[in-house]
Amino acid sequence: MKRQIILLVLVVTWFSNHALTLEECVSGAQRPADIGQMVAGHQDGVFYRMSAGGDTIECVNLLSGKSEVVFDAKRHFTPSEITSWDGFAMSENEAVLLLWTNRRPIYRYSFSADYFTYNRVSGRLTPVSLQGNEEIATLSPDGQRIAYVKDNNLFVRSINSDITLQVTNDGQKGKLSYGVPDWVTQEELDMLSSLRWSPDGNTLALLSWDEERVPMHSMLLYEGECSMEPSKMLYPKSYDYKYPAAGERNSNVRVHTFDVNTGKLSTIDLSQYSLNEYITSIDFAPDGALILGMMTRQQNDFILVRHDLKRANTLLLYHEHSDVWIEPSLMAQVKCYDNYYVIPSEQSGYAQLYRGNYKGDKVEALTHAKENVTQYYGCDKRGTHYYQRTDDPLRRVLCCVDKGGHERLLTGVTGWHSATFDGTMSCYVEQWSDARTPTQYKSNGRHGRDLELNADYASRYCAPDVPKRDFFEFTTDGVTLNGFMLCPTDFDATKRYPVIMVQYSGPGSQQVTDRWGIDWIHYAATQGYVVACVDGRGTGGRDRAFKTMVYRNLGHYETLDQLAAARHLAQQSWVDPDRIGIWGWSYGGYETLMAMSHPDSHYAAGVAIAPVTSWRYYDSTYTERFMDYPQSNAEGYDNSAPINHVDGLKGRLLLMFGSADDNVRTINSLQYIAQLHLRDVMFDMMVYTGMNHSINGCGVRLPLYRRVMEHFDTHLKHP
Repeated sequence: MKRQIILLVLVVTWFSNHALTLEECVSGAQRPADIGQMVAGHQDGVFYRMSAGGDTIECVNLLSGKSEVVFDAKRHFTPSEITSWDGFAMSENEAVLLLWTNRRPIYRYSFSADYFTYNRVSGRLTPVSLQGNEEIATLSPDGQRIAYVKDNNLFVRSINSDITLQVTNDGQKGKLSYGVPDWVTQEELDMLSSLRWSPDGNTLALLSWDEERVPMHSMLLYEGECSMEPSKMLYPKSYDYKYPAAGERNSNVRVHTFDVNTGKLSTIDLSQYSLNEYITSIDFAPDGALILGMMTRQQNDFILVRHDLKRANTLLLYHEHSDVWIEPSLMAQVKCYDNYYVIPSEQSGYAQLYRGNYKGDKVEALTHAKENVTQYYGCDKRGTHYYQRTDDPLRRVLCCVDKGGHERLLTGVTGWHSATFDGTMSCYVEQWSDARTPTQYKSNGRHGRDLELNADYASRYCAPDVPKRDFFEFTTDGVTLNGFMLCPTDFDATKRYPVIMVQYSGPGSQQVTDRWGIDWIHYAATQGYVVACVDGRGTGGRDRAFKTMVYRNLGHYETLDQLAAARHLAQQSWVDPDRIGIWGWSYGGYETLMAMSHPDSHYAAGVAIAPVTSWRYYDSTYTERFMDYPQSNAEGYDNSAPINHVDGLKGRLLLMFGSADDNVRTINSLQYIAQLHLRDVMFDMMVYTGMNHSINGCGVRLPLYRRVMEHFDTHLKHP
C-alpha cells in the first residue's frame, strides 16, 4: 500500500510540474478520451460501438449496463490481411453490419474504401465487390440489398444472392456523377451521399450532378515528402476537378428513383419549381413519399416538397423567403414523421423548430425561446421533441418540448452539452465540458451512469501550470462582443506583455465558447504571451440580425471589431500596445489580411494560413450565400478583397498555404504575393508541398506551429 501511495504522489507531482509542450498541444495528446463511434440501435438504450483499435464491435445497453461482442475481427473474417476496420454501419433491422477498411481520401471529407457486409445470423462476411474501392455504400433497411457508387456509376447488390446490378453506365469523372455529390456540394452543403432507401427497401432515391458545364480547375501534385510517388519526381501530375468559382456555372442536379423490383431508373420532373439550383436534403417520409429540400442559387428562397411516387405528383409543403441568406445546414435537419414533419428556421430572428403537415396548409412553431435551436435530435413515441439550443452565445443546453408545448431543460450545470440518442429516442449519451473541465460522457445526462469522465486527463491538463481560459466582454459601436483570454500562469499585472489575437470570424462561426479545448495557443501563453480571441459581428450563437449584418459586405464589420478588440486590449496596463499580433486560418487568414491592411491597423505582425484573398477566387456556393453574385455586387467584392488593399498592409506578414489545397485554391495566395512583389513589400512565406487546406499529416503540424511561434517571437518579443 505504501508503494502505491508513493507512486501516486510521484505521478501527481509529475503531472503538476511537467511543462506544457507545443508537441502535446498540437498532437492527439491534448484531446480527452472519447467513447468511440456510437451507432444507435432500435431498442431502448441500445447502441453499437467499435473498439478504439477497430477490431471489435459490441452491442451496449446503456439502461441495463450490459454489453456483448457482436463482431470480432480475430474470429469473424477470412481475409488474413485485414486486422482492423476503419468504420461501420448497420441495417435498420440490425441483421447486417456494413464494415469498411483501406480508406482512400478523395476530397477533404469523402473517401472510397473496401466495403464488406457481415450477416449476424449466418456469420457470413462478404466483400461488396471483388475489386473493392467503393464509395458511399448504403444498406437497405431490411439488410437485403446494398447500394454503392464506383467510377461515378450506381450499383445495387443483393446480399443473399450475390447478384450485382449496374444501374447506370454513363457516369464519368468531371462530367456526370450518380449518388456522390460534386465537390462544392460536399464542401459547402455538407452532403457526402445522396443515396436514400425507402422504408420498405423497394426504392432507392438519389441525386445526380451533371458537371459538364462547370469550369475545370487543374492542381499540380508534386512528389513531396509525405506519400512519395516516383512518377511525380521529374514531372508533376495534374489533378483536375470541377470548381465553380463565384458567378460561374454550377452543376445541374437531378432527382432519380430506382425500383429494385422492376430494375427501372426514373427521373423526377421538378421543372415547375425555379428553386432547384441546390437540393439540400433528400429523404423518405414513413409512407414512402419522397421529401425534398430545394434552394435558389442565391440561397434566400427555400421550399420543401413532397413527391408521391405512386401518383407521380408533387406538393409544395413549405416555402421560406429572406432578404438575406437562409442557412442550408438548418434546412437539412428536416425530419419526417407519420403525420407531420419538423424543420428548423430562423424566420423569427432566432432558430426555432416548426411543425408542418403533409397537406401543405399548416405550419406552427414548436419552440419559442429567444435562443437558437442548434441541433434537432428527433421525437419519441410520446410526441416529445429533443434538441440542443443556446443558453447564451457561449454555451449549449439540451431541451425537450412535449405535445402540450411545454419546454423543459434537461441539463443542469452550464457549459457545452450535446447528445447522441438511441433509435427509439428513449435514451441518450450526453457529452459535456466547459472551459475548465475536460469532456465527460454520461448516459441520460445527470440522471444516468458515468461512461467516461476523463479524470486522468483532467489531472494533467487542469494542472496549475496550464493556462486557463477566462471570458470577457467589451462594447464597440453600441454592440457588446464576447471574448476569451489566456494569460501566462505566472502573470504579473505590473509587466507589459505582447498579445496574439486569434480568430476565425466567418459567418455563423464561433470561437468564444465555454467548452474544453487545448491548442497551440495554450503553449503560446506559457511562452510569455497573452492570447485573446473575440467573436465579432457576423459570428454565430446570437440573433439572426447580428449574424447577417455582414451580408454582401464580408470583411467590413469583422475588421472593425477585430481592430476594436485590439484597441480594447491596448488600453490594459499589462499590454504593450506596440506588440500586438493577429493570426487566422482560412476565413481567419482572410480576416488577418483585412485587419492588417485597414488604415487604423497597428498590428506589429500577423500570420495568415490558407487565406481567401478575393471572393472572386472562391467557390460559388459559399461565396454567393453571403456576397450575392459578383455580377450584381461588384463593389462589395472589390471592397472585401485583401488583394485590393495590399497598399495598406502594415506589420510583418507570414503567409502559409498548402500546394494541394482544393478548397482555398493557391491562386488566392499566389495572386496576393504578386501584388506584394509589385509594391516591394517584404513578407515571409511557407509553402507545404502536397498538403491540402488542413495542412496535416506526416508530422507537419508541429513544425508549422513552431514556425508560427518563431514569427511572433521575432516580431512581437523582439520587434
